[in-house]
Amino acid sequence: MAINVLEYSKIFQEELDKQMVAGSTSGWMEPNAQYIKYNGGDEVKVPVMSTDGLADYDRDDGFVEGSVSLKYKTLTMTQDRGRTFQLDAMDVNETNFVLSAGNVLGEFQSVHVIPEVDAYRYSRIAAYGINDGQVTSGYAPAAATVLEKLRDDLYSIWDEVGDGVDLVISISTQVAKILDNSSELQKQLGVTEFKKGEINLVVKTIDDVPLIKVPSSRMYTQFLFKDGSGDQKEGGFAPAAGAKAINWLITGRKTPMAISKTDTVRIFDPMTTQKAHAWKIDYRKYHDLWILPNKIKGIWVNTK
Repeated sequence: MAINVLEYSKIFQEELDKQMVAGSTSGWMEPNAQYIKYNGGDEVKVPVMSTDGLADYDRDDGFVEGSVSLKYKTLTMTQDRGRTFQLDAMDVNETNFVLSAGNVLGEFQSVHVIPEVDAYRYSRIAAYGINDGQVTSGYAPAAATVLEKLRDDLYSIWDEVGDGVDLVISISTQVAKILDNSSELQKQLGVTEFKKGEINLVVKTIDDVPLIKVPSSRMYTQFLFKDGSGDQKEGGFAPAAGAKAINWLITGRKTPMAISKTDTVRIFDPMTTQKAHAWKIDYRKYHDLWILPNKIKGIWVNTK
């Protein structure tokens, strides 16, 4: 029986999207995009709501009428990335195609895609914070001062939005190591459960705010996302010239709206592939992150 490439394309797409949320350190941001309308391609529609503020109540005339506006703003996902792979027909047949292709795509996404998506998201949040002045610059983390600096940044947010907003600290592993290596600092940390997609993590906290450790290679203010041509043939990403290392990012739990979509995984069997007698798999990923204007005060960036 010939392999049903359309059915397996759908399965691959669904499983890869699940892996993105579970595997990325920023996967907790994706549920914030649940109200975004996505119908394929690189465009999404984001609901934007505005209301009038309070007015005086009049005992004779009653309430002053207010207005509510709900509009959908069309945004374009700027990150349109992809790769194509070939599996030689002599190595892969219909019997082991699903296992082989699944392993290739899963490994590729785990090693290359997830770190890149994380890196883009953190640099994007940093850009929002820096542009709005929500930033502490030039801090070299040290055990004697790191908790004080973290609390300074936390209170900078709480001073703007109040302490009722759930916050998350995405912290570079290099800074987290300072906290973990100090027995004195450990005494001031708590623990809590943190839900990310379908999994629950146990993470440390500062003043009840979860600490999510992020590999330091993903924590820079700017990245070069290589286009796959010329001297960038290997693809992937790297810190851009002049980029600053990020010590931590503090964000409201519901502040960043992150979306990543695996476009239809295209599969061509060896009889269809033109250039070689091989299975051909096309992988394409759209993704982006946005913070609405009324949410920007809920973030803070700390850079070296």
